[in-house]
Formats: sequence, structure tokens, C-alpha cells
Amino acid sequence: MEAGDSLKTALAWLRGVINGKIGHGLEARVLQGLRVTHAEKGFMRFDFVVSNTVSDVDGNWHVGALASLLDLIGIVTIYSFANRVISTVDFSASYYSTTKIQEHVEIESKVTANRGKLLHVVIEVRRKGNGEVIAVGKQWMASNRQTLAQVSN
Repeated sequence: MEAGDSLKTALAWLRGVINGKIGHGLEARVLQGLRVTHAEKGFMRFDFVVSNTVSDVDGNWHVGALASLLDLIGIVTIYSFANRVISTVDFSASYYSTTKIQEHVEIESKVTANRGKLLHVVIEVRRKGNGEVIAVGKQWMASNRQTLAQVSN
């Protein structure tokens, strides 16, 4: 399988999750409004307007919803690189600023290390316009031999 195929498959899986055809619904809610602006093997950039469906009681982006988004974007980015299903073995999220609902953010995700079956991805969320860092997610993931198509069936 060519590298472009893994990218196409990863993006198709992401569209399926956003549209609620794959997953449990929570993922679709967390990713509602996500738009891919750039995608290549191991690197992705997104635009996102924080939906009111992911707000906390104060009208901010709920940190749990933000953590879920970081995890899902990390999965898609690593799949585009490795063409394999992965499992998170270590995840950390650092929150630097709150974000109100309806704020526009940019998200960038990049595979930063490849240690065979272990891969590392960093996901940064920044406020659109001034580039202020809102959150950074870091994930180590372990790949197995299954593809997304095999898991989805």
C-alpha cells in the first residue's frame, strides 16, 4: 500500500467519525465543525470553531472534550504515517488558556518520533489570529498489524 493510501484512509475514517457513521457519537460531538486545511503523511492542520455542544458550565471549551479531540487527531495523524491501528500507551495534555464557545482555533498535529511499533505525536491548539497556545497534547502510541478497514468491519 502506498503512503497516499494511508492518508486517504485516515481522512476517510475521520470524515466517518465526524459524520457519526463510525464511533459512539461522542467523537462526532467532540469533532463537530472540524475542517482539514492541510494533510500529508504524518502532519495535519485543522480549523475548528468551538461548538456549544462541548462547553462547560462557564461557556468554555470543556477540557475533557478538548482532550478527546487531541486524542482523535493524534490517532488520525499517526494512521496517516503508519497505516496501522494504534493504541495510546501514554497521553498528556497541557492546558495554557481557556477558550470560549464559538472561538476559532487552529490545530496542528505532527508525528515527531518513530521507534518501530512506538510512535510519538504532538498536537498543538492555538487561538486563530494571535497564535496563543491553548493546549498541547503529547501521545506515544503502539501500532499493531490491523488496518482501520479491518477494525471497522
